[in-house]
Amino acid sequence: MITSPLTGRRVLLVGPGLSMAVGEALKGAATESAGVDRLPKALASTYDMVLIDSDAWEAQALAAALQTLSDAGRAAPVLLVGERLPTTVVRNLLRLERSDVLEAPFTADQFAMAATALLASVAAEPTAAAPPAQGSRCWAVTGAVGGSGATTIAIEIATTLAARAGREKSVCLIDLNLVDGSCAAYLGAQPAMRLADFARQPERIDAAILQAFVTPVSKQLDLLASPRAPDGFEIAGRDAVLRLLEVACESYEWVVLDIPRHRRPWTIEALSGSDEVLVISELTVPALIAARSLAEEMEASLLSGPKPRIVLNRLASRMFGPAPSMGEAERALQRKAEAGISSDWEAAAAAANLGGPIAQHRPKSKIVKDVQQLVERLAEVGARRGSTASQRAA
Repeated sequence: MITSPLTGRRVLLVGPGLSMAVGEALKGAATESAGVDRLPKALASTYDMVLIDSDAWEAQALAAALQTLSDAGRAAPVLLVGERLPTTVVRNLLRLERSDVLEAPFTADQFAMAATALLASVAAEPTAAAPPAQGSRCWAVTGAVGGSGATTIAIEIATTLAARAGREKSVCLIDLNLVDGSCAAYLGAQPAMRLADFARQPERIDAAILQAFVTPVSKQLDLLASPRAPDGFEIAGRDAVLRLLEVACESYEWVVLDIPRHRRPWTIEALSGSDEVLVISELTVPALIAARSLAEEMEASLLSGPKPRIVLNRLASRMFGPAPSMGEAERALQRKAEAGISSDWEAAAAAANLGGPIAQHRPKSKIVKDVQQLVERLAEVGARRGSTASQRAA
């Protein structure tokens, strides 16, 4: 299954038959159809890509329009497709900074690879790509049970880190639920990551490809998330996932992973490479038992990795009722909890419905305050750990 490389992109279609020819590839894209007369205005500030059907136009008119576009400067990436590729048209096309030719007939795989490469060429420009991160830190978040709120906590952690960031594109939130991850939906964003395209050649994933996969959330925060795919785990592959994480940690100061609770072939390696592992649990007996078991499993598997920290979610102040207190929960866990996150259903629901983090829509929520305290504490621990390691190295 090939997912669309144009999801969430602004695409100009120059040719009446393009919608039929590349229909599936345009799923999720914001498309606009126009004649060859629109080409001179197809600038990068307006469109992310231009698709041209060379068979639909007279060679002279198309070549002239491409010439005018190249003279305008900062043209959007142009992909020319068709069975007839006149020399004059191709020559003027190649004058553009970013362009490619795809001879018809072509497969969906070939189109996806050509479009991905063009988008990557834009991301590779010095003004678009983030500088290499120095001392990148990676935090992994996973739920003890389904519905524990791990995705919400991961989003709020990433948002808090982004607010602390000193430069743009400092934080990357990666949704590793490749089947039906919900980070993009919670943030009101379009998922654009297509690991399946690189399953057989994971080494081709570099900083430019990474940026082609990115959905910007804010100036400081980027999201990497996949469109829904029932076979997403199978078609992506272990090596592609691990290569993606490697490149992300080279590109961002902070990386936050939303990891599915069910183990995948890459889970242990992803956790081992993280600086912090947070297990999110509800305050119910089954969830607490699951959190304790999951933490013990991780400790047995991560012999040289970080010790998992349990975070109790949806704490509610109470005088009476069946919900366990923090102390009672820790007795059930047989260990101390790292932190507790207050319950604020209205704030969480409002943010999910409006699209965006709770910190954006309900900045005074107790959830926001509790997550900020957790982030500050863990960041301080990480800074002390890094300082100690530097002293030992010296």
